[in-house]
Amino acid sequence: MKNIVIFGAPGSGKGTQSDKMIEKYGLNHISTGDVLRGEIKNGTELGKMAASYIDKGQLIPDDLMVSILASVYDKFGRDSKGVIFDGFPRTIPQAEALKKMLDERGDKVAAMIELDVPEDELMKRLILRGQQSGRADDNEETIKKRLVVYHSQTQPLIEWYKNEGIHYHIDGMGELDRIFGDISKVIDNI
Repeated sequence: MKNIVIFGAPGSGKGTQSDKMIEKYGLNHISTGDVLRGEIKNGTELGKMAASYIDKGQLIPDDLMVSILASVYDKFGRDSKGVIFDGFPRTIPQAEALKKMLDERGDKVAAMIELDVPEDELMKRLILRGQQSGRADDNEETIKKRLVVYHSQTQPLIEWYKNEGIHYHIDGMGELDRIFGDISKVIDNI
């Protein structure tokens, strides 16, 4: 099973590249953002709790996210070729919790693929995405907060995964197919 953490700042192309990985490798996909937006849209208690954090540009509490992910992960079953974790983990405690959750199932993360994109480009991409999709969290003020959270809380994961020996850096600028080619080389060799 090839479990992959796709990693990068908001707007780095995680969703786009995840779609390409799903198509080529038949992997399952867990986008914490999609899962949470679904809960919010459906007005569940979890959705209401999540919205209170998201609207402020803050991260969802770890225990809440891990139990959601475990539930979604288990639904894929033992025949799964692997899962792309998109938007999780975002902190070292979350990475440790994910590792523990997978260990309990006899699984592991095979690779952490980091999509690296300069901040000025991230801003452009996210503002454009907000205009095209109507996503409420893609406005300049919230984007700036999300990037501050990313740099302070999330970026330390790069070192954590380097220490695990499964970090792969990908230049997230340029042609989509070149970026995906670089990702495919990683997946083909794990």
